[in-house]
Amino acid sequence: MASPTVTLVTASPNPAVSGQSVTLTATVIPLGAGTPTGTVTFVVSGGPTLNGTLSGGTASVTASGLSGGTHIVTATYNGDANFTSSTGTTAVLVIPASTTTTVTSAPDPSTLGQSVTFTATVAPVAPGAGVPAGTVTFIIGGSGGGTFTQPLSGGTATLTLSTLGVGTHVVVAAYSGSTDFLPSTGTDTHTVNPGPAATTTTLTSSANPSVFGQPVTYTATVTPNPPATGTPTGSVTFVITGTGGGTFTQPLTGGTATLSLSTLGVGTHTVTAAYSGDTNFAPSSASLTQTVNKADTTTAVSSDTNPAPALQLITYAAFVGPVAPGAGTRTGTVAITITNALNLITITGPVDSSGFFIAHIGLSAGTYNVTATYSGDANFNGSTSPTYTQVIT
Repeated sequence: MASPTVTLVTASPNPAVSGQSVTLTATVIPLGAGTPTGTVTFVVSGGPTLNGTLSGGTASVTASGLSGGTHIVTATYNGDANFTSSTGTTAVLVIPASTTTTVTSAPDPSTLGQSVTFTATVAPVAPGAGVPAGTVTFIIGGSGGGTFTQPLSGGTATLTLSTLGVGTHVVVAAYSGSTDFLPSTGTDTHTVNPGPAATTTTLTSSANPSVFGQPVTYTATVTPNPPATGTPTGSVTFVITGTGGGTFTQPLTGGTATLSLSTLGVGTHTVTAAYSGDTNFAPSSASLTQTVNKADTTTAVSSDTNPAPALQLITYAAFVGPVAPGAGTRTGTVAITITNALNLITITGPVDSSGFFIAHIGLSAGTYNVTATYSGDANFNGSTSPTYTQVIT
């Protein structure tokens, strides 16, 4: 007949801190001769179920990851051929683990207006383990500081500011604590050095809209923002999009930089002026839209002989010129039209690089009206000459 048993269960350490492993030991006492064998099942409330094998009447297992609070441990000896089963209980108290909080800032020192990232790292104190959760409250003294609460993620919380004033700022990072981890606080100091003063860049165009070939002067003026004073130095980089544009760096003189161009193609151009900054003044930029229209033209026509004998070969010259301030090489065609009551003659050809089109023709006797019409091109508008009277005798 199987003998009865009594099971006793203990936990060590008890109390434990969050994250600390706890050893559970069951001692099975026989109420008769012999030594119990077999297994013990440990059931931890709010935790795992573990099995241990008796050796010399005892069985031990390790419980990990127990959350904060009280856990009831039930150890059940499952019996063997000679001994009956029995159950014992105990309680394990898991208390929050202590923590340390450290806080750093980068960059440190910073300059006025520069973004600074504050990082708080919360770690458990051994034998506590795990990753603390909750929030960290950053308390930053001095001008531009304040109180800011940020969530912990992976044991760290971050805060980025660009509002801090010049000087030394005391930084406190206070961890709020949680069920498993006790609150803690870390401190640091952060220094903000005087930085370059903010500036404003203004950009103007001497002619907007302009016409093709017209010289345009861009003026960038850099001024310090109040209360800063002084004259910025350095350079301005002009970036102009579209045909005939490009990138041009010009020096600042007395706070201004200029760029003159006559190469911009017809259309819309974005003009940006970027101030590079110097030791005392911060960069800034401005932009505008430059519109370049087609330039107007004038067309004139004449002949080498007037009056001229009938059927004599006459040379007609048509000239296409730009109307100021337009400039550049004209392309396209000119049509010379010669008419009277009986005749309509049109001679068409391209203008040359100087703006001329030359035609040769002999006419019968009479009086003729001669005009030249320029077709225009991508950069120049068309135009028609005044009427020229040709007499043929």
